[in-house]
Amino acid sequence: MTSLILRPTKKFGRVEGCVRCGRKRGMVRRYGIRMCRQCFRETAPAIGFKKYS
Repeated sequence: MTSLILRPTKKFGRVEGCVRCGRKRGMVRRYGIRMCRQCFRETAPAIGFKKYS
């Protein structure tokens, strides 16, 4: 008999980090941005986002 090694197919937890700094908390994933909220606030005007209020 051969022994089977069962591995989970789904990875749990925060796998992806910010593309700019690597931070894993406070991620903005909408529109494929994948940045943490701090980096997003710094780079938002350069990307083309406008703050209205």
